[in-house]
Amino acid sequence: MTELSLKKIYSGKVRDLYEIDAKSMLIVASDRLSAFDVILNEPIVGKGEILTQISNFWFNKLAQIMPNHFTGQTVFDVLPEHEAKIMEKRAVVAKRLQAVKIEAVVRGYLSGSGWKEYQKSGTVCGIKLPENLREAEKLPEVIFTPSTKAEVGDHDENISFEQACEIIGQDLAEQVRAKAIQLYTEAADFALTRGIIIADTKFEFGLDEDGVLTLMDEVLTPDSSRFWAVETYEVGKNPPSFDKQFVRDWLEQSGWDKQPPAPKVPDDVLMKTVAKYQEALDILTK
Repeated sequence: MTELSLKKIYSGKVRDLYEIDAKSMLIVASDRLSAFDVILNEPIVGKGEILTQISNFWFNKLAQIMPNHFTGQTVFDVLPEHEAKIMEKRAVVAKRLQAVKIEAVVRGYLSGSGWKEYQKSGTVCGIKLPENLREAEKLPEVIFTPSTKAEVGDHDENISFEQACEIIGQDLAEQVRAKAIQLYTEAADFALTRGIIIADTKFEFGLDEDGVLTLMDEVLTPDSSRFWAVETYEVGKNPPSFDKQFVRDWLEQSGWDKQPPAPKVPDDVLMKTVAKYQEALDILTK
């Protein structure tokens, strides 16, 4: 990554934050890949640019539902021109918000950790589901299944809605749940028209200086969502993934214990992953 003239204030699993002023910051999407909350050693070249473009598409498309972190400025307003040209596709100027301290996970299909829990107890994050559902089956209704927001190196943990209320307060938790379900439902309906099923996704929210709930970070990218192609979808099977699940599936099969360091991911898996990301961008935004 290029060193910027702005002061770096935070480096996360995938994103780096730089200070602009008291009210705004630059969010830069790196090419780092995090899987099972561990940052892989190998970057996926070009991934940050693709993710930013997908996120920006969704931020704009869903802007009528709620405010987002955009300030209206571009990188050319806050960086020297030579830096701005390099960062143009992978960075956004964003409001500085007070992060809501839970991950807002929404599920429309039974997959991943939700499927594993359902097999054991018939529940997902404590929500009782009908009997005899199959893997990848569409749920009777969209469910909100929050998780903790882990520090870098730690694992997010699924929590109940009641636990989310304890962490952020009931009023805010209910607001987050309603907005997350509304955002997911609108996006999933649109994606279906393009031949993509969004099985589940994770939203991040913050509060602005007036306490207004605001959508932030990234939206409906292959890093934060599970995308399946309609044409290869089949109930009862784990559908071929359209996203970083491709890498996660390889890691699952590698025998890795999901503790750092991660095993070296083969170049062909990395290349196929970035191709999937690009395909998602092309299909959604064509």
